[in-house]
Amino acid sequence: MDSPPPLGQPVPIGRPITNGPVYLLDEHLRPVPVGVPGELYVAGERLGRGYFHRPDLTARTYVPDPFATQPGGRLYKTGDLGRYLANGRIEYLGRADLQVKIRGFRVELGEVEESLRQHPSVEDCTVVALEVGGDRKLAAFLVSRGQAPAQSSLRAWLRERLPEHMVPTSFTVLPALPLTPNGKVDRRALPSPEAPHGEASTQQAPRTFTEETLCRMWASLLGMARVGIHDNFFQLGGHSLLATQVVSRVRAELGVEVSLRTLFAAPTVADLARHVARAEPPVTLARPVPPLRKVSREGALRVSFAQERLWRFFQRAPESSAYNIPRAFRLKGRLEARHLEAAFQGLIARHETLRVTYSEEDGVPLQHLQASMDFPFREVDLRGREDREEEARRLMLESALRPFDLTRGPLLHGMLLRLEDEEHLLFCCMHHITADGWSMGVMARELGRLYTASVTGGAHGLPPLGIQYPDYAAWQRDWLSGAELKERLGFWQKALAGAPTRLDLPTDKPRPSVRTFNGRNLTVALGVERSQALNALCRQEQVTPFMALLAVFGAVLARKAGQEEVVIGSPIANRLRPELEPLIGMFVNGLCLRVNLQGRPAFRELLQRVREETLAGYAHQEVPLDQVMASLGVELPANRPPVFQVMFVLQNAPTAPLELPGLTVLNEPVNRGSVTYEMTLALTETPEGFSGILEFNTDLFEPTTAARLHAELFESLDAVLADPDASLGPEARAGSKQSPQA
Repeated sequence: MDSPPPLGQPVPIGRPITNGPVYLLDEHLRPVPVGVPGELYVAGERLGRGYFHRPDLTARTYVPDPFATQPGGRLYKTGDLGRYLANGRIEYLGRADLQVKIRGFRVELGEVEESLRQHPSVEDCTVVALEVGGDRKLAAFLVSRGQAPAQSSLRAWLRERLPEHMVPTSFTVLPALPLTPNGKVDRRALPSPEAPHGEASTQQAPRTFTEETLCRMWASLLGMARVGIHDNFFQLGGHSLLATQVVSRVRAELGVEVSLRTLFAAPTVADLARHVARAEPPVTLARPVPPLRKVSREGALRVSFAQERLWRFFQRAPESSAYNIPRAFRLKGRLEARHLEAAFQGLIARHETLRVTYSEEDGVPLQHLQASMDFPFREVDLRGREDREEEARRLMLESALRPFDLTRGPLLHGMLLRLEDEEHLLFCCMHHITADGWSMGVMARELGRLYTASVTGGAHGLPPLGIQYPDYAAWQRDWLSGAELKERLGFWQKALAGAPTRLDLPTDKPRPSVRTFNGRNLTVALGVERSQALNALCRQEQVTPFMALLAVFGAVLARKAGQEEVVIGSPIANRLRPELEPLIGMFVNGLCLRVNLQGRPAFRELLQRVREETLAGYAHQEVPLDQVMASLGVELPANRPPVFQVMFVLQNAPTAPLELPGLTVLNEPVNRGSVTYEMTLALTETPEGFSGILEFNTDLFEPTTAARLHAELFESLDAVLADPDASLGPEARAGSKQSPQA
C-alpha cells in the first residue's frame, strides 16, 4: 500500500496471488466492470475439492468455472463482496450473505444498519434476519448513546429513510455488540432478540374478551410476543396485506364485518374493539353467510364466478393466450430433472384446481375433477449452442403463447432448458382459471418443499388441505345468490352511476372490429429517491401508495383522453376467509375504481377522493365483476373491454422465493407475448423503489405513444411530490425533474 486511504474509507485487500485467479462476478457469473461491486470467486491450482462429507455445501460453494480451459473446472464462491479499483487492487465491501429476502424483497442488511446508525441516540448496531412463525423478519441490536431511544422513535426514523419491509420488527438494546477476535460483529453470539412489542406506555393489558382476541390476533400476524391495547397496528409493522388478513380473522373469530376503512380509522386494539362492540351489518342480509364446508365430489361441480368469466372468454376466443401465466427461473448447480417433475406432480395431486376440466350443460358451466392429471414436461438440451440464451427465450415465448384447451386439460405445462451442465432455465405456464397472483407464492413455497422431499426421500411436511377450490366455488354460489347478491350489487350500481364506461384515449391505429390481445411493454422504475418521497407523502396524507399512484395514473389518462373522470380496473385478492389463504386457485376479483377530477381538485383533495373510492371498493370486493357489469346494463362491446379498458396493479400478494436445496435460484424475466387490456400499469415495491411494466396493445398504440405516457406519468408524479397542492387537471403539465428513459 502506497499510502493509507482517507479516514472512514475501506482498505484495499491487494491483488490476486500467482496461480490463484480471482474474479468479481455478478449473479449471472459475468465479470463486473471496474468500480462495480461483485461477488469474489477464487479459482486455480490452490483450490480445494470441496467440503468433507458435505455434498450439499460443496454443490452450493464450488460452482462450474465458465472461464476454465480444462473440463471440470470449479470456482470457489467466497460470499465476499468487492470491487476493482482503477489501480488493479480489490476493495473489500462486506459479505454477500448479508443480503436477505423479506416479503419477497431483497434487503441489504448493511443498508438498514447504516440508516439506523445515523439516529442521534444510536452508537452502533447490527441487523439480522430471523424466522418467526414461518415468516422472515428483521431484528436490530443496538448500543445506545446515553439513554436508550424509544422503539417508536427508531421506527419513525427508519420509515422516513427506508421502505416498510426494511424496518426491523424488534429493537434490542445491548451494552456492547459481541465481537470476534478480529473485531467483527459476532452474529452467532447475539442473544435472543427482545420480543417485539409496543411502547411501554401503550402496554396496557386487554380488559375484555374482544380486546384479548384482537391482541392475540395482531401478535400472531405481526410475529410479536405481545400487543398492548393502545399499540398502533401500522406503527408495529402492519401493512395492507396484513390488514386484509386482520379483516378476515375478525370475521372468522368474532363474527363481525370490519372494513379496511375501519382499520385505517381505528388502528389500535382499543379503538377497533370499540367498533366491533357496536358493529352492525352495513346492509340487511337476506340470510346469514353460509359456513365454508366440503361438498360432494360426485359428478360435475359448479364453477366460481371468476371461473365462469374465464370460461366465457375461452368460448369467445379459444385460441387466445391472453390469460396465460408464464413464469421462469434460472437454476445453477447440479440438478436432476426427475425431482423437479416429481415436485410438480405432487403439486397437481395436492391441489384439486390443477386437475380440473370444464364443460357446459344447458348454458351452465361446470368443472370436472379428475383423479389424476398428466404434467407435460419437456426437456431441451441447448448446451454448446452459441445462441442458447436467444433460443431459450424463443422457446419460452412460444410456450407462453400456446393456448390451453379448458375442455381437455392439462392447464399447466413446464419445460427445462439446459444451458450448461449445471445451469438451467425452468419454465412453467398455467391458465389463469387455475391460479392467481397470490397462488404464485403458494406454488413456489410448496414446490420447494416437494422438491426437497423428492431429493431426500423424506416427507414434505405440508399440512393437509381441509378445504379445496371446488368447496369455495360451491360456497360462493350459495352465498352470492338471489336477494343477497341483489343487495350487494346495490352498492356498485350506486357507486358507478353516471361513470364513464369508455376511456377515449387517442389511438395511433384504427380500432379493430374485434378485441385483440397483441402487445408489448415498457419498463417502469420510479427509483429510490422518488419512491421514498412518495411513501413520505402517503404517510402524511394517510393514504397507501396504491391510492396515490392510482390518482396520478388516472389524472394522466384523463388528461390524455380529454375527460374529467375515468374508471380504472384493479385486481383484489378476494380471499375473504383464512381457510382460503393456502390454496392455489382463481380467487382474484376486479374492482371498478373512479378517478374524479371534476372541479380541478388539488392533488391532496384528489388523494382523499381516491382514498374513499378505494376503501369503499375494498369493502365490497366480494361482488363478482361480471355481475357488476351486467347490473349496470352496459352493452358488451365487440372491440374493447366493457366498463374499463385500463388496469392498474400494485402487487402486494404474499410472495415466496423458490428455494431448492443445492441450487441457486434466480427469477428470470419472461415475455408472455400478449396483453389483456388496452393498457396496464403493473408495479411492485422493491429495495430500489417502485418498479414494473407499462403494457400496451400494439394494435392500438405505437411504442412512442406508450413512451410519452410513461414520461407524463413521471412528470406528473414529480410535480405533486414537489407541491401536493398542485392540480393535475387537463391543463396541468409539470416537469420538475427529467423523466427517465422508457
